[in-house]
Amino acid sequence: MPGKLKAKIVAGRHLPVMDRASDLTDAFVEVKFGNTTFKTDVFPKSLNPQWNSEWFKFEVDDEDLQDEPLQITVLDHDTYSANDAIGKVYIDIDPLLCSEAATRICGWFPIYDTIHGIRGEINVLVKVDLFNDLNSFRQSSCGVKFFCTTSIPRCYRAALVHGFVEELVVNEDPEYQWIDRIRTPRASNEARQRLISLMSGELQRKIGLKVLEMGGNAVVGYLQCFDLEGESGLVVRAIGTACTLDKLTPGTAPNTNTHSNTAPASNVFRPVPGLGSCRATWAMFKQPVLDISFPLIGVLNNQFRHFLFLSVLSGMGSGGSAGKEAGPLKTLLRQHTQSALEQREFPFFTLTCFPPGFLVHVGGVVSARSVKLLDRIHNPDEPETRDAWWEEIRQEIKSHAKALGCHAVVGYSESTSICEEVCILSASGTAAMLNPRFMREGCLDAGGSDHRFEDASPPSCGFCHIPYDEFNMPFPAQLTYCYRCRRQKVPDVLFTTIDLPAEAAVTGKGCLIQARLCRTKKKAQGEVNATAISNLLPFMEYELHTQLMNKLKLRSMNALFGLRIQISVGENMLLGLASATGVYLSALPAPGGIQVAGKTPSDLNYDQHIATMQKRINDTITKNKELYNIHPPESTEELVGSPIPDRQRSRLFRSTSESSDELLELDLSHGKKDAFVLEIDDTDAVEDIQSLLTDAPMPAGFYSCNTEVMPGIYNWTSGLQMFTSVRVYRLSNANLTNQGLNKIFTELCENLLKSLYFKLRSMIPCCLFWNVPRSLSFVSPPPCLHPVLRPPHRSVSSAERCSPLPEGRSRSLRSTRSMPCGAPVAVVKMTPLSFLPGTRIVKYLGIINMFFIRETTSLREEGGVSGFLHCFIAEVFAMVRAHVAALGGNAVVSYSMKECVFMENPNKNQAQCLINVSGDAVIFVRESEQEATPPLMSSGQISSTGADGTT
Repeated sequence: MPGKLKAKIVAGRHLPVMDRASDLTDAFVEVKFGNTTFKTDVFPKSLNPQWNSEWFKFEVDDEDLQDEPLQITVLDHDTYSANDAIGKVYIDIDPLLCSEAATRICGWFPIYDTIHGIRGEINVLVKVDLFNDLNSFRQSSCGVKFFCTTSIPRCYRAALVHGFVEELVVNEDPEYQWIDRIRTPRASNEARQRLISLMSGELQRKIGLKVLEMGGNAVVGYLQCFDLEGESGLVVRAIGTACTLDKLTPGTAPNTNTHSNTAPASNVFRPVPGLGSCRATWAMFKQPVLDISFPLIGVLNNQFRHFLFLSVLSGMGSGGSAGKEAGPLKTLLRQHTQSALEQREFPFFTLTCFPPGFLVHVGGVVSARSVKLLDRIHNPDEPETRDAWWEEIRQEIKSHAKALGCHAVVGYSESTSICEEVCILSASGTAAMLNPRFMREGCLDAGGSDHRFEDASPPSCGFCHIPYDEFNMPFPAQLTYCYRCRRQKVPDVLFTTIDLPAEAAVTGKGCLIQARLCRTKKKAQGEVNATAISNLLPFMEYELHTQLMNKLKLRSMNALFGLRIQISVGENMLLGLASATGVYLSALPAPGGIQVAGKTPSDLNYDQHIATMQKRINDTITKNKELYNIHPPESTEELVGSPIPDRQRSRLFRSTSESSDELLELDLSHGKKDAFVLEIDDTDAVEDIQSLLTDAPMPAGFYSCNTEVMPGIYNWTSGLQMFTSVRVYRLSNANLTNQGLNKIFTELCENLLKSLYFKLRSMIPCCLFWNVPRSLSFVSPPPCLHPVLRPPHRSVSSAERCSPLPEGRSRSLRSTRSMPCGAPVAVVKMTPLSFLPGTRIVKYLGIINMFFIRETTSLREEGGVSGFLHCFIAEVFAMVRAHVAALGGNAVVSYSMKECVFMENPNKNQAQCLINVSGDAVIFVRESEQEATPPLMSSGQISSTGADGTT
């Protein structure tokens, strides 16, 4: 599908002074696409030039339109010397290649220089005319839509979910090429930015081709990452979920502000003709019962699978004898279903939010990590080595999911951490059993549901039921009957990487739970270093999960959602950070208390210390129950739902996986769980546990989570403001133990939170939505390690309760600003959430995926590290807003900062920072308005700064 790209340079404003004699600039513009370059005339002696150029036309293939950005360079003309560069603008053409997208790109773009930052603005107009191309061998994927959101976009329905797509491209890093020794830092940075932009476009095109081959038209949950491998090269990789999306008409678009916790309507069954009226012989499908073949039975839910099978074969009119055959037949049918589903590719899903009925059962978190030694990329066209690495990780994830009796992984993500020649590859997700009908003719409407294929179990608890065989579990676990339906077994605790399902029954409110860990290691090189890291990783992950479990019990909760674990490696240490949202699921048993037990010889002071800590823990548990409004039933008789049948009442037991032949022990403490025992060896361990279990509580009026919806609280207003915070901490671990490092790391995180609470105190009551994990990175040079702590983008949303602010005072920062002419212009809103409270998204304009490099040789003069980072992040926000406004949008949703790499050389007063951001550009309308909020016509940033970073 060849096309014609047209660009017009209109004007510029606020350009920097390049001629010191006249304090003015002789500016002109170069417009480049591929190997073709056009130039405007020189506009002399002006800081606000008006070029009004002719249309510059480029005749190119759509493959080039997807790979190449439009490059606009603003320069100052010099007669007797080389022209001076003012800055550049890279414009992604891909949003114009979709039939439903914008028709043109028009607006003011910040002129960005990697050394000086933003240096004025330029007004550009871009159009694309595509011609029909019936070539079946074309290498473009025009028309495939990409979405960063991890749920089905708000104004679409998913007619079909095809599965997992992945791709990566590799190349040499210009920063480490021989020519970099003789070129300027600006030229090196620009070469790197251009290459990354080209690789990003090529990667997106290749992903789109795979989607077209699968028969889809969209990628949802698109996650693109950059691996800076130093001298080994540069890797750009992406994963996503291929779907076929249908655009909803305005009258049928779901409400984006509806996040109800009510369960969907009950299942509607129809009796099967000729087989009586017994519930066991009722079917949920329109086909006659005699047409139900064995493979189709695998589609049915676990509860009725064996009943329908027996009814079809023997023509039974009652389910009396079915119960005797239920166990073996249920196992047989589950195995058959598993085998049938394995014939197709094992499904991975980057989605984290699903409609009721899609998740049949959830097994729990599955993860895998691998340590690799990087080697130089010899042939950029053959990335087999990196592909093989990730394939190994995915195969391990598959084996873990199968061990849990699951045939899919949802909420799947991949990440890396690189230090010199060592790379840690990480992948995680949630093992689950899915409703296969959604894979063939599903309807994943956002906010909607399809009741044709509902699970027979109550929707509020079906996903909590174990998918594996309780007599052959892959790990030791305590199981009890579900506290909602009393028919299936559930675990005592559930960890997941997905958002809380809308149909889940929750008691009380949720909260953010974090585990932090720091471990020292000896400085080494090559295989010795990789081996040391490999030996540390399993223990770090175990300790992080142990911390999460302890803190979950301390809050009297029994489930984690949105779990994100990040391991970062440095020269002398490893950092681990785990974040999740804790909730109390009504279907799971109430957690027991926490009991501290010492192993050391009896000592009066030591015993008193333990007793004091035990009392503090008990008081904290009691306080948390009131704080989060958690009041679980104390006995089985108080459970909500139908009474437990007599034949099941005597079978309330715990199952263990040590041996399937082992006698089942009666659970006499059912409903009153035993305390969780923490054994400690010495006084240092006592202090470590005390600091571990007693995080500073949030101030009154604040709530926090890392999921799309705050569990237990849904009455949010439309007042929303995004914040990004960065803190750099200089740390030398020469004389520090692991315990000392843990204490410093914990205090750093707590102080960062306290500073945010102080700055946001005027917005209470409000909730901080942590949509992505914090970014931890190490910077050079040695001997000091500088962990960069970035709790990325929290969207702060206000609750509808009474406000402490006086009448007439704004509850949020300014949402409009005045232009020089005095006309107010709306600011493009940004949020890591996939929706804006109180609004409805009417159009997606394409993804924003941008990579920026900023370097300085005057770090102290720019305000030190804090001033440099604050200025750079504010400039990134301004450029993102300008690109969205140029597309005609008024908001960015699902915004994330995936990379934030900071490097500093204090002795030379130098620093460099690399940032990668992404999100979905959208047009939204307020529910109380009929017209869209006007787009931003110029770029800007509203922010406040503190001594520690940016908010």
